[in-house]
Amino acid sequence: MIKKGHETRLERAYFDVGGILGEDERMQEVSAKGSIHALSLSGLKERLSGLGHPGYRAEQIFKWVYEKRVEDFESMSNLPADLRGTLGDQFSFHASIPVRVLGSEDTTRKYLLKLSDGALIETVLIPANPALYGEASDRMTLCVSTQVGCAYGCKFCASGLDGWSRNLGVDEIVGQVLRAEALSGESVSNLVFMGMGEPLANFANLIGALEILNAPWGVGIGARRMTISTSGLAPQIRMLAEIPLQVRLAISLHGATDEVRQQIMPVNRKYPLASLLDACEYYSQRKKQRITFEYILIEGVNDRREDALALVDVARKVDAKVNCIPYNSVEGLDWKRPREDRQDAFMGILKKGGVTSTIRREKGHDIAAACGQLRRQKMASTEEVAKEV
Repeated sequence: MIKKGHETRLERAYFDVGGILGEDERMQEVSAKGSIHALSLSGLKERLSGLGHPGYRAEQIFKWVYEKRVEDFESMSNLPADLRGTLGDQFSFHASIPVRVLGSEDTTRKYLLKLSDGALIETVLIPANPALYGEASDRMTLCVSTQVGCAYGCKFCASGLDGWSRNLGVDEIVGQVLRAEALSGESVSNLVFMGMGEPLANFANLIGALEILNAPWGVGIGARRMTISTSGLAPQIRMLAEIPLQVRLAISLHGATDEVRQQIMPVNRKYPLASLLDACEYYSQRKKQRITFEYILIEGVNDRREDALALVDVARKVDAKVNCIPYNSVEGLDWKRPREDRQDAFMGILKKGGVTSTIRREKGHDIAAACGQLRRQKMASTEEVAKEV
């Protein structure tokens, strides 16, 4: 476990993690049984009732699972022995093996996790960054993945370079939070669903995970401390607006005209800017909250004066905040981040246009923190070893 006060050991370094005692056996168990972390409280009550046990035991079980973080049914001492046996027969605990951990100069930590089927996903723990989404600055934010790979093919993103493999299950989404807290010794206070994959393309499992992550019987993170980022799936944005949880919404905009957006984001062909903005307006009206536009600044693509002016018009149309992010270089892609004076000029136009905006000098730039980079590095190294063998 990486404990508090030990962050300096990770600065600008990475290491492979292997041979964790018992983890391989647990991975096999997860494949054979259903994960306890995939169930809601009502779902567990229903399962218990079907197995001949009183539903009230569900609260006791989840107290062990999420408050005490016990991963052994036999350790749940206030449960009857026959129930502990039944739980052991029916359920496993979500298991993921940390394959590689990267530590950054700014204490950002990136975890490459191997799931029960051998798939690799990434999750990134990010230290406080004031005013990114309007929350207080004293926080630890976890960037969570929702899919293995991505099918949406944004031209600047590493996640989609190797295509899409599958959706993550509810337990695999929740498990990233539990694993990151266990590895770091830190409590996660904020979640951003903008890791690998398109969250709204895995809608049902995303909503199931949100319930567990938000509920007092679960992880207990406030809904307003969760931000879902989408590349622009307009119908699902409207569906999300109907969900009672007051989660925040961020749009990976990256272009304020159809011409620019289609150059770098294929999703714009199906959901062009007009339909996306209509969905954003609907979400804002239903939730009574402001949307954030994520805007990665790419040299010569979307960082011109006319791009900034177009962004002012779009942001004002839906009263959105803008979070600009200088491009984080990806091996194998030719895109570059603009010079800082060009970034500042872009931001000056937004501010002059009356748009609430911030610029995030990308954390974790020294550890390849952009989505999918660490996974691609590990896959490439594995392929090289296979070739040598």
